[in-house]
Amino acid sequence: MPHIPQIKIAATYMRGGTSKGVFFRLDDLPEAARVPGTARDALLLRVIGSPDPYAKQIDGMGGASSSTSKAVIVARSTREGHDVDYLFGQVSIDKPFVDWSGNCGNLSSAVGSFAIASGLVDPQRIAQDGMATVRIWQANIGKTIVAHVPVSGGQVQETGDFELDGVTFPAAEVQLEFLDPAAEEEGAGAGAENAMFPTGNLVDELEVPGVGSVKVTMINAGIPTIFIDAQAVGYDGTELQDAINGDPRALAMFETIRAYGAVRMGLIASIEDAAKRQHTPKLAFVARPASYVASSGRQVLATDIDLLVRALSMGKLHHAMMGTAAVAIGTAAAIPGTVVNLAAGGGARTAVRFGHPSGTLRVGAEAVQTNGTWSVSKAIMSRSARVLMEGWVCVPGDTLQA
Repeated sequence: MPHIPQIKIAATYMRGGTSKGVFFRLDDLPEAARVPGTARDALLLRVIGSPDPYAKQIDGMGGASSSTSKAVIVARSTREGHDVDYLFGQVSIDKPFVDWSGNCGNLSSAVGSFAIASGLVDPQRIAQDGMATVRIWQANIGKTIVAHVPVSGGQVQETGDFELDGVTFPAAEVQLEFLDPAAEEEGAGAGAENAMFPTGNLVDELEVPGVGSVKVTMINAGIPTIFIDAQAVGYDGTELQDAINGDPRALAMFETIRAYGAVRMGLIASIEDAAKRQHTPKLAFVARPASYVASSGRQVLATDIDLLVRALSMGKLHHAMMGTAAVAIGTAAAIPGTVVNLAAGGGARTAVRFGHPSGTLRVGAEAVQTNGTWSVSKAIMSRSARVLMEGWVCVPGDTLQA
């Protein structure tokens, strides 16, 4: 029986923030995968190594966590005022689907660097030394991200002394501006007075079977996110990954809250639909500042932070913080009365530093209220990015027919 040869596809393996993913230029993909559909999903699943019942992704580029089971497609933009279009796919580890419902804020920090290095940005706009500004159209949610990428000698500068908790080694700082980050999800919050708050409320009472009535802030900013008070579900906000991920009952509880919140936000029609939409909304629990030891062994003092945040992604507690969730945190913290704002001490603020399992992160947001409606013009945070490997990724030749 003749064997099926592998096909090679140009790709770059990059770290962006506290995530890793496989980056492609749209034009380098096989023709059938250049458009949305089953062929594209089948290709990315095979590249990453999913679905894997062992949950290890040994036969692919994935790293067996939500932070490392990701793919990015970038193309030169035809949209006025933008350099590139960026599409993000969250690849399920153990199930055969790719979730296209939201952005990855961490990998957003690598898109500008990838675009410059891949020749997708007009060379005339890249200075020999200094800072290159790359305007990115985030195609999943229809929003603009501005990346400020350091350049040295006409090339992207990747090394430096910027330290990011959750990333072992320092690198060059990349500042990101998420413009008008309130997500306008199709069908979300139908009839709501405020697109940022799909129910029209800063705080809602969410009835969850087996849990009871929980006060939540449900917000569309960066990524749809449900915030709850840690104490309301029996936690103090200093937990690390093992405390949650090693407890099946806790994971089931958080997923149930997420599912009922997703229905309330108008993101899904029924509780059963939550299993098909794992990437969004995110669920996070918050608490007032307290000292704790981060997963690296570093002491985080209560005086160093404004609040504690622990967030779940793809059904597991995240080892640090998703970039898009950080945007949601910064936005919610800037609006007096939200669950996040109250955990941070209440009042108006333009920036917040929060503690997460790997350390701390600062994010700024400019929120204003006009005629009773809240909006946010932009959220700002710093990350870093680095090429880990570049060349070709190989998949069996019959992958697109899978």
